Amino acid sequence: MKNLQDWHKVNKLYKEGMPKKAIARKLKISKNTVKKLLKLQEPPEYKRDYYPTKIDSFKDQIRVWYLDPKYDFIGTRIYSELKQLGYCGSINPIYRYLNVLNEEKSEIISKKATVRIETPYGDQAQFDWSEYKVEISNNLWKVYCLSIILSASRKKAMVFSTSVDSDSILEAIQELFYDLGGITKELLIDNPKTLVIQNVSGKEVVFNDSALKLSMHMGFDFNPCKPYRARTKGKIEKPYQYIEEHFIKGNSFESMEELNKKAKFFINEWNKKIHGTTKRTPDSMFEEEKLYLIHLPKTKYFNKSLCTRKVSLDSLVSFESNKYSVPAIYADKQVFVRKIYGYRLDIYSKGLEFIISYEIAEGKGKTSVKEEHYAKIATKVPKSIPEIKRTFMNSFKNGSIYIKEAEKVLNQPSFHIREILKLRDCYELSDLDKVLKYCILEGVYDIEGIKSILKEKFIEIVINDEVIVNQTKVNIINSDLVRQTSYYEGGQF
Repeated sequence: MKNLQDWHKVNKLYKEGMPKKAIARKLKISKNTVKKLLKLQEPPEYKRDYYPTKIDSFKDQIRVWYLDPKYDFIGTRIYSELKQLGYCGSINPIYRYLNVLNEEKSEIISKKATVRIETPYGDQAQFDWSEYKVEISNNLWKVYCLSIILSASRKKAMVFSTSVDSDSILEAIQELFYDLGGITKELLIDNPKTLVIQNVSGKEVVFNDSALKLSMHMGFDFNPCKPYRARTKGKIEKPYQYIEEHFIKGNSFESMEELNKKAKFFINEWNKKIHGTTKRTPDSMFEEEKLYLIHLPKTKYFNKSLCTRKVSLDSLVSFESNKYSVPAIYADKQVFVRKIYGYRLDIYSKGLEFIISYEIAEGKGKTSVKEEHYAKIATKVPKSIPEIKRTFMNSFKNGSIYIKEAEKVLNQPSFHIREILKLRDCYELSDLDKVLKYCILEGVYDIEGIKSILKEKFIEIVINDEVIVNQTKVNIINSDLVRQTSYYEGGQF
């Protein structure tokens, strides 16, 4: 079986309309292999180890010695100089790297010169990131701003992360395309190791498996620039200085979530401003470009296997020694969790439906709870007798009077008070209060009697604000039940 690279090429050519036989001839593989690769629902598992070379940490210095006219060192001189800096490898890796630099060395035109390219709608977007120091929770944090810019309309989207690992980058690409509302045919990138294994002049680019899977899932192609030559992207967009000057400087944030929330608002406002080159706003040009964009997939691509968690009976999910609540319907069920952007915990159902995100708590033993998660199972009536009475008096103007009189005739007045409170789900409080007033006048305090009155006389009581009852009973109420308003905590009969 061929590897992921072959699977990617076969699927790409087949989607472009090339027959299976032609694909086999082009890639020099058998027709049966082409068929097998097209049948695969999931990419073939293949792991390619990438080992750093001994000159990786010296490449910047080598570039200076080889490309800068001030030095213009040859290979043997560079090898000699590197040995003095602690390099312990052979000269061969140095010569291989110099071959990569030869193309730049032979250029006569300034290396800063760039051919400006105006891109057709829907063809291209640029992805990049920049590091900032930002004040969050009164501390200085190192954060990364990851952005995508549509090359034609210049519409932008950005997200902040505390990490630029593989998961964060792949998640950011997805999130930003979703923010933009569509996908371009290609995505221009530099050569981050999280996406590109190898990019050597004259050879095919070798991408990480996760990068290939994402591009297949979303329908775009990665297009990396030449190594150490970002200007070969053609169109140079520099949003990060503007972001620093107009958004980062002078601002502080309570949390990463607040930073990202305000960043989304900032970028949306920026998209409404006229661009210096197009002389139009990115938003207005995007209205034309969006017709050419690839539709967003319905499902999300996950780079790594999601971690499984069992939700506790009190609807809590444990992660890194802290707990986070989910809606009660997930209690005692399995969910999936993952950590992205270095600070955010995403929780998904067993069917991979998104449930909720949390900003990961610092330290251990902390619990983050959202009260609305327990709304469906919350106790609607308190169980504590003192709390039952307080709730009853706060709910009804005539609550204090009822409690005082009920305690004279009922063995367990708290039981009846609690049952009356349950009726709040079926009746308006103001209507129940009128019925309660009527029951007090009639001397009805038990719940069954109150329910009978609700059944037989509810409409009559509610319609008539002044209930006509036996004058003797009215007098009894007036003489025996009327108290100072301070006694009823502000209520009056």
